[in-house]
Amino acid sequence: MSRDSIKLEDTTMATMCNFMDLDEETRKNAFFVIHPLDDAPEEKVDTDSLGPMPMTLAVRISLLSLRGYLILMLVLVGYRVVDMAGLLAPHAH
Repeated sequence: MSRDSIKLEDTTMATMCNFMDLDEETRKNAFFVIHPLDDAPEEKVDTDSLGPMPMTLAVRISLLSLRGYLILMLVLVGYRVVDMAGLLAPHAH
């Protein structure tokens, strides 16, 4: 029996078909989808022993420019908060 000849029920997901209606060979070759929360926990990688990640010059420049942009935006937000609080010298609006 080929996979093309298997008629699955109309469901929201193909994994929700009734496997009891399928023959033994088809059940043996079927793939089961397991949600990550229901799966067995896997061993995590120890990132402390990996060392620094190698980066190209373009990646390093991009990350440094992003860091500079974020610092500049934080300074501007801080300035705006201090200005709205009235802690700066009064100026004409």
